[in-house]
Formats: sequence, structure tokens, C-alpha cells
Amino acid sequence: MKSILLAGAAAAALLSAATDARAQRTVTLTRELDADRYDPHRSTARSTAEVLFMTSDTLVSLDYDLKTVHPGLAQSWTVSTDGLTYTFKLKPGVAFCSGKKLTAADVAASYARWLDPETKGVVLNRMGEVDSISAADELTLVYKLKKPFSELLYQMTQHFHVVVNAEQAKQLGQDFGVKAIDGTGPFCFESWTPRDQVVLTRNPNYKWGPPIYADATPKVDRIVWKIVPEENTRVNSLKTGQSDASQYVPYWAVKELQGDRRLSVTKAENYFWTYFIGFKIDREQVVDQRVRRAMNLAVDQKALTDAITFGYADAATSFLSPSVLDYNNKPRPEIYGENVAEANRLLDEAGWRKGPDNFRHKDGKKLSPIFYGFTGFWKEIAEAVQGDLRKVGIDMQLQLFDATVAWGKLATQEYDAFGMSFPYVSAGDALNLYFRSAATPVPNRVNWKDPETDELLAKGAAALDPKERAAAYARVQDKVEDAAVWIPLYHEPLFLASGPKLKPIRAHGIYGAGLYKGLSIEMK
Repeated sequence: MKSILLAGAAAAALLSAATDARAQRTVTLTRELDADRYDPHRSTARSTAEVLFMTSDTLVSLDYDLKTVHPGLAQSWTVSTDGLTYTFKLKPGVAFCSGKKLTAADVAASYARWLDPETKGVVLNRMGEVDSISAADELTLVYKLKKPFSELLYQMTQHFHVVVNAEQAKQLGQDFGVKAIDGTGPFCFESWTPRDQVVLTRNPNYKWGPPIYADATPKVDRIVWKIVPEENTRVNSLKTGQSDASQYVPYWAVKELQGDRRLSVTKAENYFWTYFIGFKIDREQVVDQRVRRAMNLAVDQKALTDAITFGYADAATSFLSPSVLDYNNKPRPEIYGENVAEANRLLDEAGWRKGPDNFRHKDGKKLSPIFYGFTGFWKEIAEAVQGDLRKVGIDMQLQLFDATVAWGKLATQEYDAFGMSFPYVSAGDALNLYFRSAATPVPNRVNWKDPETDELLAKGAAALDPKERAAAYARVQDKVEDAAVWIPLYHEPLFLASGPKLKPIRAHGIYGAGLYKGLSIEMK
């Protein structure tokens, strides 16, 4: 009996030790917002991307430079000379978390779900104009287009293109991405408690990760994504060890965290996420191009950026980051950069004269454009811009809404200007998203409808020669910047802070998901 008790005690001790060891290999990540759902075909949220990059894979992957495409689920691919047919050879031995073996038919079924009208899939333009997607054999996928799409491979690195188990998605219906997600990623979806946390567990069979990782296998057992909206709480949780890592580091805390020897703070080498104010250009208050140019010249982007981001972001002198693929390297001092004298001249020329109240009036109306934006962080930005505009006699009226309301408000035509930020992987990605006539009223909220722009965007998308693509997109950049349809504010950086339990993590810039596959998360 005594030996049995001793054996039992030893087993219990071993179990306890194993449990403790597993607990030590649990990593808690904090972020600001939750997603609406974790369905790649129905959500554009960065929070969705963060989880899906870890639970699922794309056919191809993206390097830290955000320009070089590498193998993903596909080990190789070929493109026909006419640019219409992409043939992918899948890696053998890949399986979903459920154990189901991945075949080319599964990849085709995942894409078919995105295309299915019943899915109401978002951003279908990121697929190109699909003719057919089919399995030639168990490991060969044939992706055919109706017209060339020069950025298809870049788009295929994004979370919308992750491969999911379409059979499970069909069974779950509206609960897919809510109750379960069956992917092939390094981590498996365990549970989601909305507005609280998402729990992922290590996929023990995973060994087919992107080649950007020296060791493309998961190195921790469990990842818990905690939703922590308050900035102070996120910072304190890093300092006290309650959180192991976060990319949601407020600017005011960067220097403080960098100075803490227990912590590591890294910055993504390349990251394309831009903040801007857009104009609804067919609205009476901002229909005149001279007024929009004047508003651009009234805003001191450098002062705003230094004040809001403590100098960590780059003040924007163009719509796009200068580092992005196909950027048109052309300075525009006549449009961007504070020039109050020129702003006043343009407003005078447009017939808007200052009255006794020091604001501008024309035909009995006050120049007081209505601005729609978000509460929280955007309040500081909007108020800074409002202050700059008052210096030239423009009384911008701010109406700020919680995110649950703001997206609906921004889908209307009731405002003159709006605040927005967005991620992009290339110039073509950004321009096709925001300036196609067919994209009105959302996401082309500025109501830019120009046949030449549509032709140039189509030409750039279909170009087989990278130089032709870049030239077409450069012309679009010129057109929309000449028209001053936006006030670009700043290009934000991505900082990733990690705690004493973890080795320093190299931050990735893809779609703002700094941890990308989660394969750089490793205990010391």
C-alpha cells in the first residue's frame, strides 16, 4: 500500500511539474481592440489578421521587407507568359489542426467560399478577376484569371487569403470564426470570449512555416490574446509581467519601456500604415480644389506628428510611405507642408472672405466643414487639425463617435471630411482600395470618380512589366494628390515590446500584425 501511495505521489508530482512547465510556456499578449469575428472572408480588422496569421497559412508568405514573396503552403509556383494562370505546387505533409490532410481541393474550396455570394465576402478585388480556381491533382492548384493581376502574389500574403477548412466553415455557418477555425497554422484556435480573450494552442505537427524563420516551428504551448483597451493598463502589465508582449505601445511609453532593462522593444523595419483626413469632394464646403489645397497647407504635419506621436512617427508629405513598392518619388511642396500665407491666398481667391468673427464666409455661408471621426486617439488628432484650420479662418466642426457607431456614420454622405488610417502592402494596393469609381461610397469615401483613374488603375493591375505598373500608379498618385482629396498626416511606426520571459522578438509589418506567424515568440 505504501509503495502504491508513493508511486501515486510521484505521479502527481510529475503531473504537477508538467502542468507547471506548460504554464511557463503560456504567453499572454495584450492588444487594444477585439475583432468582429475571426473569418478571413468577412473581416478586414487588424485583430482578425493577428489571430488568422497564427492559426492559418497562405499559399505564399512575405519577408520583413514587405516586398519579397516566399513560399508558404506552396513550395513553388509558375506564372504563364500572359499572366493569366498561376500554378502552385503545395508542400506535402501539411494538415489542418483537426488532422485533415491538406490537398489542392481544400485550397480551391477555401477560395470558392470567399467567392460565394452567400458568404458576402469582403475585398474581393484582392483576388483579381477570377476565372477559375481548381485542383489539377492532390498537390497542384491552378489559379486562372480573366485578366492579369500583377499584384496577385503580394495580395496572397494577406490574411484574406489564408486557407481554412471549408467543410468546417459550411457546417458552422455564421458561427465559423466565432466558435471555431480549422487552419493549418502553427497555433490552433481553442476559444474566443468576445471583448476578453482569444486562446490558441501549439500545433505539434507544424513544420511548414515561412523560410524567413530560421526555425519555422512554434516554440510556446499556448498563446492568450487579452483585450486591454486602457493604455496605462497595457504598459503596467508589461512592466509587472502580467503581459509578455504587445505591439499596442502608446507613444508616451516607448522611451520608458526602452529604458527598462527587463524588457525588449523592437521596431518593424518596414511598416505601411498611414493616418489621413479625407474630403468628400462633391460636398459644397469642400468641392473647390483651392479650398482643399488651402486646408492641406494650413496643417503643420510635423508639429502635429511630434505632439501626437512624440516624434516617433514620420510626418507625411504624400499619401503613401516613401518605402512602399511603386511609390512615386516626387516632392509636392505646393500641396504639403505648412504654408499659411499661401493657404490664405487660395481661400481669398476662392471667394471665402474673413468676417468680423475671423472665420471665412461666402454667399452668406460660413466655411465650417463637418468632420466625422473616432473617439479615443483620434480626438487629439482632430483637435490639432481643427486648431490649425482656425488660423486661416476655417471652423471645422468635429463629430466623434465610438467605433461601434463610427463605421456606420462613415458609410453615409452627411459629412465633409473624415479621419481614417489604413494598412497597405504596395502603392497599387492603397490606390485600388480607395480611388476606384466602383469603390464608392465605401471605401472610396471621397467620392473620387474619374474614368482616367479607373483606366490607369486597371492598366497598373494588369501590367506584366513592373515598370509599366509603377508608371501607371505614379500617374494616379499625381492625379489624386493634385486634387488634394486627402490631408496626409503621418506614417506610423510599429513598436513591439516583450517582457523578461521572452527573447527579443523581431517585429513584422504585415497588415499591422507585428507578431505575424508567432514563430518568433520564444522563451529565454
